[in-house]
Amino acid sequence: MLSSPRARASLLASGAAVAGLLLSSLSGGVSHAAVDNESCRPDGLYKTPGVDVPYCSVYDAQGREKMGADHQRRVIGYFTGWRTGKDGTPAYLASNIPWDKITHINYAFAHVGGDNKISVGGDSPNNAATGMTWPGVPGAEMDPGLPYKGHFNLLNKYKKQHPDVKTLISVGGWAETGGYFDDGGKRVASGGFYSMATNADGSVNHAGINTFADSAVAFVKKYGFNGVDIDYEYATTMKDAGNPLDWSIANPRRAGLVQGYSALMKTLREKLDRAGAADGRHYMLTVAAPSSGYLLRGMETYQQQKYLDYVNIMSYDLHGAWNEYVGPNASLFDDGKDAELAAANVYGSQQYGGIGYLNTDWAYHYFRGSMPAGRINIGLPYYTRGFKNVQGGTDGLWGRAAATSCPAGSGLTKCGDGAVGIDNLWHDKDDNGKESPAGSNPMWHAKNLEKGVTGDYLKSYGFPADTRLTGTYARKYDSTLVAPWLWNAEKKVFLSTEDEQSVARKADYVVDKGIGGTMVWELAGDYAWNAAKGQYEPGSTLTTLMYDKFKAAAPYGAKVSNKALPTKAVDIGVGFGEFKLGDSNYPITPKVKITNNTKTTLPGGTEFQFDYATSAPGNASDQSGFGTKVISSDHTGGNVGGLKGDFHRVSLKLPAWQTLAPGASVELSFNYYLPVSTPSNWTVNIAGTTYALAGDLARGTTVVEPGTGTGPTPGPTDPTPTPTPTPGACTAPAWDAAASYGGGATVSHGNHTWKAKWWTRGEEPGSTGEWGVWQDLGSC
Repeated sequence: MLSSPRARASLLASGAAVAGLLLSSLSGGVSHAAVDNESCRPDGLYKTPGVDVPYCSVYDAQGREKMGADHQRRVIGYFTGWRTGKDGTPAYLASNIPWDKITHINYAFAHVGGDNKISVGGDSPNNAATGMTWPGVPGAEMDPGLPYKGHFNLLNKYKKQHPDVKTLISVGGWAETGGYFDDGGKRVASGGFYSMATNADGSVNHAGINTFADSAVAFVKKYGFNGVDIDYEYATTMKDAGNPLDWSIANPRRAGLVQGYSALMKTLREKLDRAGAADGRHYMLTVAAPSSGYLLRGMETYQQQKYLDYVNIMSYDLHGAWNEYVGPNASLFDDGKDAELAAANVYGSQQYGGIGYLNTDWAYHYFRGSMPAGRINIGLPYYTRGFKNVQGGTDGLWGRAAATSCPAGSGLTKCGDGAVGIDNLWHDKDDNGKESPAGSNPMWHAKNLEKGVTGDYLKSYGFPADTRLTGTYARKYDSTLVAPWLWNAEKKVFLSTEDEQSVARKADYVVDKGIGGTMVWELAGDYAWNAAKGQYEPGSTLTTLMYDKFKAAAPYGAKVSNKALPTKAVDIGVGFGEFKLGDSNYPITPKVKITNNTKTTLPGGTEFQFDYATSAPGNASDQSGFGTKVISSDHTGGNVGGLKGDFHRVSLKLPAWQTLAPGASVELSFNYYLPVSTPSNWTVNIAGTTYALAGDLARGTTVVEPGTGTGPTPGPTDPTPTPTPTPGACTAPAWDAAASYGGGATVSHGNHTWKAKWWTRGEEPGSTGEWGVWQDLGSC
């Protein structure tokens, strides 16, 4: 169970949208001149059927995002709504953002209301998002041309001055995934994402998803955002994952959470695409994704990636006071000594291949298995995690800090001894209003601890004026992990930090790997030295360092494959399904379903090849006679100091006696031992010619009929598209559970139109999964 400073929900940040329309300059509208938008579509990105998505408003002819001449890589900052200064603690407003050093701002957070619509709360002057003002604060003067106030007003005011910066509304977070904070600051356990996307019986809640998606599109247009960022923590089948306050809602639904998440992301993508086509601009869809191998094991193959402009990996909270193992918050690499992994015998297990999976490099490679490097951003924390009463380890590192009791409401019976008091400035509170021990501090406070400074801000956080520090906070650094920390030997306090050395190394890693950029939680934790006061304060030192590293970098990696693939693709569907739930999902043994959607019979012995990520060892196999084997690997062995390459290449063949007729499917049982995202870079050899598969959505491919070199060219969306139905008009006959349907038949069900890919009877549309018999053609 991962707690998170993303949990920090504001009692001041509740509020609601104020009516009004944005000026066209804020909405980023562009002309509707004829453009070959497909030439700008990022590699692997899903395109809504029948929609001319204006990708070229955001991407260039190589499918790379346009961010300004001095921004070759992204620097994405989360800007939180609750650091308003109204409670006397230091404010962090839009005027404090280093606008010229960043590329994107994610506003945290909106939530899913009880009506399944996006919301930032009720309309009032106390609403930080849309109603609050800061009289007399330089730079916080409202733009009088906008019909709302608050952070949204200021964000749009500064966007006029920095038009290359994009803003996204982030929905959810640790505290508001399964509920929300009402206008009085009380948390309401409404179900949030869990109930909006998934019904109590585990089926997809199409009505809730459509309501939310429609409201999200209207929201971004109304308030001048460039897109939506979904921070759903977490759509995993692992039991007791996410906020313990949500377990009673999430656990009964966990068998259907991944399917609901996929339907949510597909619906959002399609509705944003349609709105973008009408407005002449591409609206972005992104997520904050887990980095933990534990959580990702319950998220199947993270098949939602194709709907996303990019993924922001939450590659932090890898160690913290939710358990007793003392380690770094966000190490870049594994060192082979992680105490938590050692206790689970990860290093001693031949099946795991000695791969440690609690580090940024592992998480990056997980997603790299299915996405271009440029559609991935690694996360950096501008906050600390820490423990007290640490026993053993080297200056605390890989020691133990067991607690005698856990915070109320944590749901834990055993946890770590988190640091408190002066070592826990940005703490949350438990169910009884008491400080939750976590060692959570902005990095500027950690720098003051390191320097032995008691800042003038301590009184505003409730500390006496004569507060003195106990012991010395000595900075330590491990170059293998790429992780600094503070060690107070007298107090036995360990605080995991970030600073110029670690951030510079991570920035170099981003450049060297061709990664899209970085995401930081949160901007208010960065620091600067105030010489006049002799203390560190909120600033932009680390953000500026990344900007300087990135501005002269080469363009990021824009292709999924690192090798040339065929430019002709065939319509053969491949999907992974029937994953076991939670802790039963080990080893990971899904069914792989291959469906021949061409008009050509595939002979026995037909060979398929694909790549999967080196986040898992190269020991994948099958249990079904398809001869699945790894034929090449970019990395072998453990991962101390980082994985050396991206892909394992796999071969499997239809058994000699197994032909695959047009419209027919075959299944095999696949087997692997650490999570991987959706396998990619598929090829199939048919009668001596090697083709790509249309489902990879690769740029520059043409869908053909095998053996002819010609055929329908439906593009990267769906090898066999059907015109999108008009919203509000379900013209297809209603699905009948007793009826039989042949391939190509269309029905309406759950306010969506569906097309059968092959013969079926009794299989409910919406229940068969993305790779099942029913293809979702969209809402009607």
